Amino acid sequence: MRPEMYGKGSLFPDPTETWPPLPNHLLTKKHRTKPDRFRPYPVVVESLSRFKGRQEQKKVIEGLATGRVDIIIGTHRLLQKDVVFRDLGLLIVDEEQRFGVAHKEKIKQIKKLVDVLTLTATPIPRTLQMGLMGIRDLSTIETPPRDRLSIKTYLAKYDDDLIKEAIMREMRRGGQIFFVHNQVKSLENLASHIRGLVPQARVGIAHGQLKGIQLERVMLSFLRQELDVLMCSTIIESGLDIPTANTIIINHAERFGLAQIYQLRGRAGRSKDRAYAYLLVPSENAMTPEAQKRLKVLTDFTELGSGFKIAFHDLQIRGGGEILGASQSGHIAAVGYEMYLEFMQNAISELKGSPTPEEIDPEIHLSLPAFLPETYISSISERLSLYKRLSSLTEGQQLADIRSELRDRFGPLPEEAKNLLETFEIRNQMRRARMQRLDWKGGQMIFSFDPDGGVVVDGLLNFVKKHSKLARLAPEGRLFYKAFGKNIDVIQEAKKVLQEII
Repeated sequence: MRPEMYGKGSLFPDPTETWPPLPNHLLTKKHRTKPDRFRPYPVVVESLSRFKGRQEQKKVIEGLATGRVDIIIGTHRLLQKDVVFRDLGLLIVDEEQRFGVAHKEKIKQIKKLVDVLTLTATPIPRTLQMGLMGIRDLSTIETPPRDRLSIKTYLAKYDDDLIKEAIMREMRRGGQIFFVHNQVKSLENLASHIRGLVPQARVGIAHGQLKGIQLERVMLSFLRQELDVLMCSTIIESGLDIPTANTIIINHAERFGLAQIYQLRGRAGRSKDRAYAYLLVPSENAMTPEAQKRLKVLTDFTELGSGFKIAFHDLQIRGGGEILGASQSGHIAAVGYEMYLEFMQNAISELKGSPTPEEIDPEIHLSLPAFLPETYISSISERLSLYKRLSSLTEGQQLADIRSELRDRFGPLPEEAKNLLETFEIRNQMRRARMQRLDWKGGQMIFSFDPDGGVVVDGLLNFVKKHSKLARLAPEGRLFYKAFGKNIDVIQEAKKVLQEII
């Protein structure tokens, strides 16, 4: 190979030049997977992509149509109209986040009844939502490869000195660098700038607009360690396993999606060496609030196997999209994820013929102090967390657990905290009785309910009949109950009434 090939001269080799095969020590286990794993079995394995010539592609496609080819491994090329399968039984979609809705519809048309296994480190919002809702089966692999280290991730303003130091540090330990710049027009100018910063670095360029032979040979040069820095677009996002490339620099990181940056970051750190990722942005003020959220999530979740957590944050930020439509994200900003998911679950139940009863959020007005005093729990975040847990309680045992936890952590409950816990118990009882509101006025309790909303009619009528002198029903959907005595415990009285009705 000519020494000027990747210096100041030509970026690409002569297409007619003959290249020697890769040495065995550069062929990782992943590169040898296809022939080695299936060699003992009587199956024919082929591949299909734009890197194959027309005659080779034609031969593989004919083999698929006749059934001669048992397993086909390919890119989006498999979705084109000229590809026909004789009897497709299993479809495995790797890197699912790279497929749009149109691609997935084409996959459905290949064969109506086929087993499908989808693989991805960062599922798109709609796919993740389908898994959470039970529309698709979901399983996760959270154990990283042995001796694999997490990637150190830094968010920084674009700076030549930082870039130079990052490249030099990786080169000093014999490694290679990915530099992602997703603007093809300015990629070559930036490559020249990097050569000026680090003259001793051998720099190559890779992007999707290159001819197949050019792109293949640039990537092979990088794999052979004949390049130190690969200036590239997002073409490296998936499918690459280069153990010697352990630093990645992503320029204008604020322009990328959450899952996309996670996938790019995953190109580094595929060996036992510590990897580094630098997310470069122009300035904090130049980023949108959504971009700031995305980058914060990436710097917070750097441990191995955090792709699922990052995808869940992406779902919360962008929304789950349309299950039956073309949008794979969105429709969440106005209502929030939890409420949106609740709406979707209710709609699915209704379509299945088992509509979910409308949830009741009872109001309670007993004129009693019911809260967690600051003198009891000084931390604001602790109090907010407990309020959130209490508001989501559905069972009495859960309330008893919280009461026990409070006593154990903070000591005996003050009166206000006792009232709060009792109030939440009443709230759960009112939900079961389908009561909407409870008021304490003039020595009597007033329970309000919707007569058409599934109120416990039998229990209500039996209670009024049993306590005819103290209780009466009003036509507008109210139960009046008069309590006698000087020192009435309103909370206990309300609990007794609701218990009898339930």
